[in-house]
Amino acid sequence: MPTARGFWTCWSARCRLALTEALAAGHAGPQAEVADSFLYRERDTLLTRAAWIDGLGLAVKAATIFPGNGARGLPAVNGGMMLFDDANGVLEAVIDFHLVTKWKTAGDSLLAARRLARPDARRILIVGAGSVARSLVEAYGAAFPRAEFAVWNRSPEGARALAAAFPGRVRVAPDLAAAVNEADIIASATMATEPLIRGEWLRPGQHLDLIGAYRPDMREADDAALGRARIFVDSRATTIGHIGELKIPIAAGVIAAGDVVADYGDLASGRFRRESDAEITLFKNGGGAHLDLMTARYILDAVRAAGQG
Repeated sequence: MPTARGFWTCWSARCRLALTEALAAGHAGPQAEVADSFLYRERDTLLTRAAWIDGLGLAVKAATIFPGNGARGLPAVNGGMMLFDDANGVLEAVIDFHLVTKWKTAGDSLLAARRLARPDARRILIVGAGSVARSLVEAYGAAFPRAEFAVWNRSPEGARALAAAFPGRVRVAPDLAAAVNEADIIASATMATEPLIRGEWLRPGQHLDLIGAYRPDMREADDAALGRARIFVDSRATTIGHIGELKIPIAAGVIAAGDVVADYGDLASGRFRRESDAEITLFKNGGGAHLDLMTARYILDAVRAAGQG
């Protein structure tokens, strides 16, 4: 049984772009059935996500999120990923959790940016400096090869470490407000529970990519940011009623569920797109289990095509 551990670690530009096309193709097929469950112990979380897409297969992904792991020298996010055959339910592959998460999260945001960001975007700000932030530099660099990157992090040491990993490509942004205002694309991947990004810092033409929030009590952008933007999500079913980024302002009456313009199910209709150079687009990357399934299937097919399975 293929594990794919250690395979595709190069994460080449060609593969990054091909994954976004695989995700788009996956949404052109039968609608996914998805189910999420959460268990909490104070700040620690066990998130289990399952998906079934007729003809594509079944996937179960369990993620443990322990924010205090940094002090132990361990990753904050860990887990396991299983892919099952659609025809008979047999376990088809155990795929490296971190590999699937890296590709899925970055691919999810990159697909949205290819539809929503201005194609002439040249300045990209990464908010946060963890493992997701590193994959975002690689992913966005594939679609925007002439872009200049900046990184802001609560810990300046973390920002400097990320910049050092991409010498000459990424600089440290000392001031978040100024960095947000200067950027054409802002991609935020933090563990924030209170908004970091303020709508008053935004300017026309920007694309805001919100990744970090995954719990009902988490959000990265304030009410003003949502109020100024046209809002898009990867899946209405896994974001609107489940993640604080949208759940909190909807409950407060700041926005309505109907203000979400489109999700990936609307790709074929053409609704998932920027309509003018001046508008601000906001994408909530919810990273549902259906995207894990599509990504895992893409990886497994690539492994088999390369004769590794």
